[in-house]
Amino acid sequence: MTIPQIPESAPFDASQRTWLNGYLAGLFSSGALSTASAPAAAALPSRGPLLFLWGSQTGGAENLAKSFAKSAKKLGFDARAIGLEDYASVDLSAEKRIAIVTSTYGDGDMPDNAQPFWDFIKNGTAPRLEHIEYSVLALGDSNYVQFCEAGKRFDLRFEELGARRAHPRTDCDVDYEAPSKAWFDGLVVALGGDVAPVGAEDAPPTEASFGKANPFPARLKTNRVLNKPGSAKETRHFEIVLEGSGLEYEAGDALGVFPTNCPEFVQELLDAAGFHGEEAVPSPTGSDIALRHALTHHYDLSKHLAEFPAKGLSAAEWAASLRKLQPRLYSISSSPKAHPGEVHLTVGIVRYELDGRVRKGVCSTFLADRVNSEAHVPVFVHRSPHFRVPADGSRPIIMVGPGTGIAPFRAFLEERRATGATGKNWLFFGDQRASTDFLYEEELAAMRADGSLHRLDLAFSRDQAEKIYVQTRMIESGADIWAWLQDGGHFYVCGDAKRMAKDVDAALHQIAESAGGLSPENAASYIQQLKTEKRYVRDVY
Repeated sequence: MTIPQIPESAPFDASQRTWLNGYLAGLFSSGALSTASAPAAAALPSRGPLLFLWGSQTGGAENLAKSFAKSAKKLGFDARAIGLEDYASVDLSAEKRIAIVTSTYGDGDMPDNAQPFWDFIKNGTAPRLEHIEYSVLALGDSNYVQFCEAGKRFDLRFEELGARRAHPRTDCDVDYEAPSKAWFDGLVVALGGDVAPVGAEDAPPTEASFGKANPFPARLKTNRVLNKPGSAKETRHFEIVLEGSGLEYEAGDALGVFPTNCPEFVQELLDAAGFHGEEAVPSPTGSDIALRHALTHHYDLSKHLAEFPAKGLSAAEWAASLRKLQPRLYSISSSPKAHPGEVHLTVGIVRYELDGRVRKGVCSTFLADRVNSEAHVPVFVHRSPHFRVPADGSRPIIMVGPGTGIAPFRAFLEERRATGATGKNWLFFGDQRASTDFLYEEELAAMRADGSLHRLDLAFSRDQAEKIYVQTRMIESGADIWAWLQDGGHFYVCGDAKRMAKDVDAALHQIAESAGGLSPENAASYIQQLKTEKRYVRDVY
């Protein structure tokens, strides 16, 4: 019997070839290969420890880090994944390999759970890290000026503290699946491991397994305007049927929606570029399709709102310059316990004029205008594991959600009512005018009447000369907010990250100082502790 040998041309180093040849020799000499039984899987040589630290606002970076740690274990690494809020449990002096996976939220801000670690390493007392090899995977959105800023800061700071890059940082746009996998493979090779072939569990999903890579074609059941006539806004309530999908969600999760572009806008671009639309161009999957179909279903046209494509490009060159059309994530505004088989969304419809032309938000007007009884909505569930009602139903909760930020809190209220939670519920809601923009007014009144909503504070900014916002109402009720927090309450915020969420955060600091009697430094520490305990959680965008 001839015992096979690993050739020198194989993609293994000398020690790996020696180990594999020894394993094969033992396997064949012992007669282990027989038709009666299959050989047991060989244990991979140990590749040493590898720590993944994740910073995540909505769960994407967390899911990636945990998935990479699981894959690294299968490749022989002693890998684990830890959230950056738990950095104190990590002995940096003993770690040798660290991979940071972090998103950036808003325009350049650290994720909430990453802020404590950043504060720890950015100051002059941070420990030296010469003994550590590291790499950073940064997730972001190139529509923001401070693209992947959190990851860039971690990458530079680790270098300043003496750590050595094992593998270059990768900055991922919203379409992060392929570049993040390439980063992981490169990191594994740089650390002396081998990239495993695709296994059964990594194979493309089956038709019955619906997710981002294979969205479920759902039916839109309800599409109604929530604002009353005369409103300057258009906010709609959508009800989408999930029956037969196998998709499950919890209150606090988001729904991903794959839209199509407006046909009229596609025609406008074709006319401006001088194409008839039947030109063959490559699709993001590689096969050739008609240009019109590609622009409608596969490519992001948002960069062409202000200017049309330059003439002189071929259809294929133009298509190659476009980004892949991405799904939009919407906070789910229903509890599955209250609406089994359905998912509800609360969406602000974007319509405006630019240079004399009417422009439309891609996904919002897709839902509002382009989904009819014959069309389907391709959807998937995006988990938000940290944005949940308290596991202890006796805990009070305070929710701040102006405008469409009310969405997850409608779900929270339905969830708490369905589960019989005894904790008190307090909602701060605001919009422009009470007469036209009081979203879910009747539902909230019913919840007040049946006792499932204990307190409702309203802020309609344009109903008086001086604008009043939710943070104004917070300051007015600062003593009560402080009392609820002292009673173990949880504090939630949903909505605009750039202005509202920052103003609400500032108001919370002010309340900790005025009602709690804390110094500014102690107030900041107290609020950071709320975040660490996951009692101050934000779903902001």
